[in-house]
Amino acid sequence: MLRISQHISIADDEIELSAIRAQGAGGQNVNKVSSAIHLRFDINASSLPEFFKQRLLARKDQRINKDGVIIIKAQQYRTQEKNRADALQRLIDIIKSATLIQKPRRATKPSKNAKKRRMDSKTQRGKLKQLRNKNFD
Repeated sequence: MLRISQHISIADDEIELSAIRAQGAGGQNVNKVSSAIHLRFDINASSLPEFFKQRLLARKDQRINKDGVIIIKAQQYRTQEKNRADALQRLIDIIKSATLIQKPRRATKPSKNAKKRRMDSKTQRGKLKQLRNKNFD
């Protein structure tokens, strides 16, 4: 049982974990040991609440394919156990991020005093540069 929060958890049979060989450099061991983990989680077939499913499917995330399956490849660590824990933690993070609702952004304008300060500093900088000019009269 994978715990997402106090009220939400995912059964182990909903998460498909498979060991694959990791990419990249690794010496003689890299072609023999399957230390990377390939995690697949089907959002539509899961026991998550409908709110979570809708939010996850609406996300623009390259790890979620068009069929609604989250695919995570964990190969950062040298051991299979650490990669499994990393993949599960990344799945938890994706699901938790679906619950966060951002506040709508409100457009603001700079104050008159801020505009005046900006223009004064630009004028002062221009005068300083003009003093450096050799052809200054």
